[in-house]
Amino acid sequence: MITMQHKNRFSYNQAVNYSSIEISGLTENSKDIVDNHNGQYIVIGKDVHKSSLSEKRGSELHESTRGPYTFRDLESLPPRRHAITWLLPGEELHLELNVIYHKQQDKREELCMGYLYVTDYRLRFEERIPEWMSSEPLIFDVVLGCISKIEKIGYYNVRGGSKNSNLKIQPYGISINCKDVRKVRFFLKRELRNRRALFDCLKFYSFPNTNRQPFFAKKYKEKFQFDGWLLFDANSEFIRQKKSNDSWRPTLINKNYDFAGTYPSLLFVPSEVFKTKSPDDFLHSVSKFRSKKRIPVLSWIDYRTSAALVRSSQPLVGALSRKSASDEELVGYLDMIVSVNPNSKYLLILDARPSINAKANRANGGGYENYSNCQLKFMDIQNIHVVRESLKKLKDACFPRIRQKRFQQTLEETKWLAHLQTILDAAALAAREIYLHRNSVLVHCSDGWDRTAQITSLTMLQLDPYYRTIEGFSVLIEKEWCSFGHKFAHRIGHGQDKPEDKERSPIFVQFIDCVWQLYNQFTSAFEFNVRFLKTILDELYSCRFGTF
Repeated sequence: MITMQHKNRFSYNQAVNYSSIEISGLTENSKDIVDNHNGQYIVIGKDVHKSSLSEKRGSELHESTRGPYTFRDLESLPPRRHAITWLLPGEELHLELNVIYHKQQDKREELCMGYLYVTDYRLRFEERIPEWMSSEPLIFDVVLGCISKIEKIGYYNVRGGSKNSNLKIQPYGISINCKDVRKVRFFLKRELRNRRALFDCLKFYSFPNTNRQPFFAKKYKEKFQFDGWLLFDANSEFIRQKKSNDSWRPTLINKNYDFAGTYPSLLFVPSEVFKTKSPDDFLHSVSKFRSKKRIPVLSWIDYRTSAALVRSSQPLVGALSRKSASDEELVGYLDMIVSVNPNSKYLLILDARPSINAKANRANGGGYENYSNCQLKFMDIQNIHVVRESLKKLKDACFPRIRQKRFQQTLEETKWLAHLQTILDAAALAAREIYLHRNSVLVHCSDGWDRTAQITSLTMLQLDPYYRTIEGFSVLIEKEWCSFGHKFAHRIGHGQDKPEDKERSPIFVQFIDCVWQLYNQFTSAFEFNVRFLKTILDELYSCRFGTF
């Protein structure tokens, strides 16, 4: 896993300031929301809304009808007269060019002439408007961390225009594909021979890992009143949850990350573990039969009923159905999870994978549980590769090369919303089991850092109103995603010039979209709004903070 230890951590309070969020109180006016001891418990409806946050992210550049321009106009573009005042502390300007921005929207193709700036953090386009025009110039930024692929266009490279292009100039320049599904193109005059300089500059600063350069987060020098690294404290959050309930206790077995390197340093296990002869030896024996040694540990507990939400990785049972002796004994670990909850007669295990995938994993030593004190259910949530292809199809549906006549059908064929539905269904099942039946629930997928985090986070979001506040949602991300080892760097592809990397997948984007689906149905149950979610997504790609 690529680690980034940086000076600053993303301030979620700062995101609130960016977003001008209107805070609404938690109300009781929805028939789909019922009270529980912690506040409000959301009951998810059967249908996901037929729109999603991710569908809208590519349409934020405001319209600007300009041109037509020719490359001769670039020569007549006057030098920049205004001072540059938008650089962040630590940000350095490395390249400045006169370009033509190629804007494609539906069947229209528009050209905007202006200045392009490239820093070690972003590229910025500022349109040059003639003095006699009263309209506002087009100005936009693309953070370099959001860039997935850079290509040259024109003259035997990538085709510059669409099949029915009505451009008055021969395309020649740079095409940029972004991780947030945007695509931007800049045209240059060939005789000026500055395309190579732009291409090399973008390649060098967009992919710092590939070029063995530091991320911008290490150069970023802005001072914040709040230290984001102090936002989440595992022990404080555990005390907030459990109150006077002592059925689970902390263990320091992973204090130096030598027990399970992808787990937090502080873990919470059933109190029955400490009644064994050697708690550490017992946990070590259990870890031998879990992928990456990610044993079942506590995510959330209902302090009044002792019903717990537990997470782990898949068991290592193998093709011969080898089982852990520690799991099967009367005082085995899974039985301990059941025994510390006096209301629970069994442990519900939600395996996020399709059953066929779980069975196939047996060939590689993995598998699934088959114990008398457990009930196993497969949630049919697809893996990272299926989700990655789904996002590609969604991008093609939202930004088609030709005008579509059946957008809704094309959207359904991407299966993006169907994937969201399966995740929300799993989270709803877990929430109902804990709240209504007072049973503990164990959630896992293969390694326990992708689909598992989605389900546990959304379950906690429903059960505990604290996580629907600005502070609580921030803690939720730090806790269930960052501290439990979600591979942000690999899933997003931070700093790597490998656009086809099979490790990339929009798992966290899926989660944020699911949160938006809940917010859209139960708006008054959330302290934050959609701008807060969009700001988090922007910082997911920016590499400006050490959080992601």
